[in-house]
Amino acid sequence: MVWGLLHGPAQTLFDLTFRIPSECADQVASGAVDIGNIPVIEMSRQNLEMVPGIGVAARGAVRSILLVSKHPLAEIRTLAADSSSRTSVTLTRIVLSRRYGAEPIIMPHAPDLAAMLDQADAALIIGDPALRLDLSSLPYHIADLGQEWTDMTGLPMVFAVWAGHQRHITPGVVKALNDSCRYGRDHLEDIVKIDAAARGIPETLAREYLTRNIVNELGPREYEGLELYLRYAREALVAV
Repeated sequence: MVWGLLHGPAQTLFDLTFRIPSECADQVASGAVDIGNIPVIEMSRQNLEMVPGIGVAARGAVRSILLVSKHPLAEIRTLAADSSSRTSVTLTRIVLSRRYGAEPIIMPHAPDLAAMLDQADAALIIGDPALRLDLSSLPYHIADLGQEWTDMTGLPMVFAVWAGHQRHITPGVVKALNDSCRYGRDHLEDIVKIDAAARGIPETLAREYLTRNIVNELGPREYEGLELYLRYAREALVAV
């Protein structure tokens, strides 16, 4: 999403700052930044406009959003959640409730799997900490939340989009951000070679993640999945 803004023709167009997704949303809400790559749940909370055509989505397993549980998912009563992405926390609530009939107490926790499972039945691990886990070595129930959503709905899951207030989403901004994404997709091997080692992720996994798990071009099915997620999210938040 940002490779072209860092290394491509658009690298002089924006002043960039990097935060975890929830903090990106807070920066947009406070007016500290004009546009953020934010969890999709924040669009309705803040009444934001999204940049069309691009985002962070999955059409099945996403690999970077994992629910790790000591018990079968229907028996989860307490959940330690990395709250760096509010979309993923709400997605977990939706899947557990609608698919497994579980309504766990959710407590925020730093992304430390051992410490999380010391305090709760299950842990929600997001992003790089999830990608660093060796899943074959874990003696737990592991659910990929992207796959769970697609199995439940038959639709892709959109996790994040560029969004801001409508006055900032100009045709020039839309073109620059779409161009940046295409530039990144055209330079995946550069991203793998440079970023995988820096993040402590094996190159093979990084390449598979970027080519098989993550979708950046959003089409009609992605938007259908997004609308359904936002509807379920509103219903879940009203319920609590």
